[in-house]
Amino acid sequence: MNIALYLRVSTDKQTTDSQAFELRAYCQRRGWNDVAEFTDTCSGAKSARDGLDRLMQAVRKGKIDTIVAYKLDRLGRSLSHLAQLVGELTTHHVALVIPAQGIDTSSTNPASQLQLNILMAVAEFERGIIRERVNSGLKAAKARGVRLGRPSTLDQHFPAVRSLLDSGLGVCAISRQLGLPLSSAHKLVKQARLQPE
Repeated sequence: MNIALYLRVSTDKQTTDSQAFELRAYCQRRGWNDVAEFTDTCSGAKSARDGLDRLMQAVRKGKIDTIVAYKLDRLGRSLSHLAQLVGELTTHHVALVIPAQGIDTSSTNPASQLQLNILMAVAEFERGIIRERVNSGLKAAKARGVRLGRPSTLDQHFPAVRSLLDSGLGVCAISRQLGLPLSSAHKLVKQARLQPE
């Protein structure tokens, strides 16, 4: 098994020593001797953290079977971020063990499926609330006449495309001349042919 400890403190004035001591002792009791450690010193509200990012890269590469952390809030204080992490761990079949809170989603724990289902239900609830907020915001914006979506950047090239097309150039030549992807040049040429001057 590949075990990883995740340790985090919020400021430089704190240390991870007490977390490390307890988690190493826990791993020893379970017979987990070869343990990697990932550490961060930053706020739990930040989703991008060096140690956590490296840990999740190892998870995605299949190098981690179990993550052991001191408490859930060491992984993340935001429920949505925690939900995302739990979802990704589940996808990669990585167990999450939080000894201080009695959380153990490994297959050796008979209650693991129940715990995982509860964590995932909370995660899904949070995603549902976020989805609802986003949809409400979009509806309100549309009602105010806000135009949604990314503005097209192709329109600025339309006059040049029409001019080059009139001068006898084909789609490939126009694409090269303007430095446009072939698909974009094709779209603009088609538009120019459909629209009379």
